[in-house]
Amino acid sequence: MSYLKKRKNAFGFAFSGLFQAFKSEKHLQLQGIISLLVIAAGVFFDISIRKWLAVAGCIALVISLELINSAIEKLCDLYSTEQNPKIKYIKDVSAAAVLVVSIFAAIVGVIIFWSDVTRLIMGH
Repeated sequence: MSYLKKRKNAFGFAFSGLFQAFKSEKHLQLQGIISLLVIAAGVFFDISIRKWLAVAGCIALVISLELINSAIEKLCDLYSTEQNPKIKYIKDVSAAAVLVVSIFAAIVGVIIFWSDVTRLIMGH
């Protein structure tokens, strides 16, 4: 198989995984909705390129970690669906990674949009 065909197949598998995850993972769907709302706010407030880079980076981080968390949970469930403190630890830690980056993204969002939102509310 040629190099380009292998790359094309790899992209196909990756996009397939992305679409499958968005169809089946509720937390990922929620992150997607939040991302669309943040993008709409960025368009509405006409944020700068630097702010767009921060927004895009945060969205990519949160969604990427949510995908990894979902994959880890599925892998753990393949190993065992019974109560297991080691599996619980693995799932909790991978969920914590999503939590940490989500809090970071929320803080970045507040910093980026705070002045625009307060101007809108106060009418200045």
